[in-house]
Amino acid sequence: MTPEPEEILQFTVAKEEGTLRLDRFLALRMPDWSRSQIQRLIREGRVRVEGELPRKAGQPVETEQRILVEPVQATRKAFAEDLPLEVVFDDPEFAVVNKAAGMVVHAGAGVNSGTLVNALLFHLGRLSTSADQIRPGIVHRLDKMTSGLMVIAKNDGAHRKLAEQFKAKTVTKFYRVLVHGRMPENQGEISLPVGRDRRNRVKMRAGGLAPRTALTKFEVTKRFEGFTLLRVRPETGRTHQVRVHFAARGKPVVGDTLYGAPSRFWLGGRWWGTLERNFLHAEEIRFRHPSTGEPLIFRAALPEELEDFLERLRSAAA
Repeated sequence: MTPEPEEILQFTVAKEEGTLRLDRFLALRMPDWSRSQIQRLIREGRVRVEGELPRKAGQPVETEQRILVEPVQATRKAFAEDLPLEVVFDDPEFAVVNKAAGMVVHAGAGVNSGTLVNALLFHLGRLSTSADQIRPGIVHRLDKMTSGLMVIAKNDGAHRKLAEQFKAKTVTKFYRVLVHGRMPENQGEISLPVGRDRRNRVKMRAGGLAPRTALTKFEVTKRFEGFTLLRVRPETGRTHQVRVHFAARGKPVVGDTLYGAPSRFWLGGRWWGTLERNFLHAEEIRFRHPSTGEPLIFRAALPEELEDFLERLRSAAA
């Protein structure tokens, strides 16, 4: 099913994006859309450049131009699906779930079922509708190959108050992350802006197109031969932030071959295959109850496959 925009999308052309083709610019900014789908939107008059209809998809954009993609009637609505889901906490206002790696959060281009939203509707029933019909209850997201804790809004009032906490950066999240290589310092931070990769629109990069400030703090919890286990606190919530930041330091997240992690590594006198997921787990989240303001903390242990990988490292070093 072809994706449809469900809200007005607004973009401002950054300096480094000037002279890009209009369809190329939108493809970089709308990674869930194919180039042909974007060209269709342009042909159908759903795109405006400084309020005007573009002459053609290939016309160049200019720095500081404002590009709008106009809304159309949503054609999809999320549905309940009987899928495994670990509900950590269930409250009339919200729920906290432990998302499994490999599960997409909500439907998108090429994905119409098997998502976290499908599972939420089956297990929890009514969810907030503040986002849209394909993302009920979703206040924040985790990457497909990242596991861990997410807070889900069950009504629109709770959604609004939780979203305000995320916007004010009063929600604290901690991740357990294993990276390749040895981090020399015991604790530190990485402050690098993150933007879309010019050549590969499914990737982000340090710098990149229209970069936004990003800050990641970390502390070392364990060192292995050729690996470092970290407790990570992202101070900002940019797309792929943790993955991009450690890759930029030359320490890619284990399993994250998109950002430079090797598919095989030498350890204990033999070659090993890497994980089939990223070693990135949202293990703790702190926020306030949307109604009472009570401070709340939730934790989720490492999934079995990540514990098994750590045991492999321990055994190889023994």
